[in-house]
Amino acid sequence: MVEHVTENHGVGGSIPPLGTIAGRSQSGGLARTAIARGDERPNTIFDLSTPALLLDRKRLQRNAERMREKVRTLGVTLRPHVKTAKSIDVHRVISAGADMPITVSTLAEARHFFAHGVTDILYAVGIAPVKLPEVAALIRAGCKLRIILDTIEAAEAVRSFISAEGVRFEALIEIDSDGHRAGVAPGDPLLIDIGRRLGDSLAGVMTHAGASYDCRTRDEFEAMAEQERALTVEAAERLRAAGLPCPIVSVGSTPTLHYARDLAGVTEARAGVYVFGDLVQAELGTCSVDDIAIGVLSSVIGHNPQHRRVLIDAGFLALSRDRGTADVPVDWGYGAVCDPVTGAVIEDVTVSSTNQEHGIITSRSGAIDFGRFPIGSQVRILPNHACATAAAHDRYFVTDGGEDVVDVWERVNGW
Repeated sequence: MVEHVTENHGVGGSIPPLGTIAGRSQSGGLARTAIARGDERPNTIFDLSTPALLLDRKRLQRNAERMREKVRTLGVTLRPHVKTAKSIDVHRVISAGADMPITVSTLAEARHFFAHGVTDILYAVGIAPVKLPEVAALIRAGCKLRIILDTIEAAEAVRSFISAEGVRFEALIEIDSDGHRAGVAPGDPLLIDIGRRLGDSLAGVMTHAGASYDCRTRDEFEAMAEQERALTVEAAERLRAAGLPCPIVSVGSTPTLHYARDLAGVTEARAGVYVFGDLVQAELGTCSVDDIAIGVLSSVIGHNPQHRRVLIDAGFLALSRDRGTADVPVDWGYGAVCDPVTGAVIEDVTVSSTNQEHGIITSRSGAIDFGRFPIGSQVRILPNHACATAAAHDRYFVTDGGEDVVDVWERVNGW
């Protein structure tokens, strides 16, 4: 575990008994019509139909401020990856109202954010030729939308489309800085060949060091951040030495940006999950469990004393199948079980397995206190992977750290 992450994952927090939740009687609480999808804003989280996605605005603001300060110290532009948030309301908190460029992973995100006034957008998934007309439509509408690619074939498809349609594209070449997923090695002759095919459409290079998620110590994280920086800068220098333009040098992941000590030669940094945090990030040391801003509100729907299980109504469709914490020091199963209001972690229990609409809470020690989980009461489940969990939901129910719902923010899903 990285040095500044606390071992105290089990901050105490009891669940209000069903009969006393928000001061309602048991019968009144069960008879009350829950609000989750209509136009009426719920008063409290206990008015919500479960499962529902909660967002703690104070934690969100704190996470965003911390990253803005980090990039200021590094002297680069922050281009947050909105694939985590998928919400203009969240982005307004991330950017503190400033005109901030963004990274997207879908054209649906690009359309959503452009419609709300964000014009500088990097579409950071290798371009599929079938999507070029959609990209062109956004560019013609006034969006500064850049694409990425890492093959001669994609570069030729872009150049052919430009020639046929008469629209100017800008593309970044994806660099392989860690052998994790995609990209061109900085020393590969293919890099220059792709650059020459793009010609004046070449806008720079970018990378994503996804292998940072395999690091475990501060030294490993810092070394990966430096590797990401150095190899991407090397690629940019090779392109420039070949007489090709390379104004943009873009790097980033939440772990490498968090642990980076120097970004010389880099122009911008990208990260996304930092805005919410999650259990994987807490184990990697980029946040604490108390920084995690989202969680899934779920209701207790059953007890199974024979097998020592508590059943909740949030299964893998609400929590995701992501098991990222299986490979980090503390395995949280499918999520940490918390007090619904405060988000304080309840000791010794996790969501240990899921079905489509069922989550199963068990105890690490084997014994479980069913009295802490009355039928009809609620728990908040913190996610392993914020992006994957949030993707199951169409909106955030926003709180300021208590039970009152202060706003409802829509998300954009799909492609």
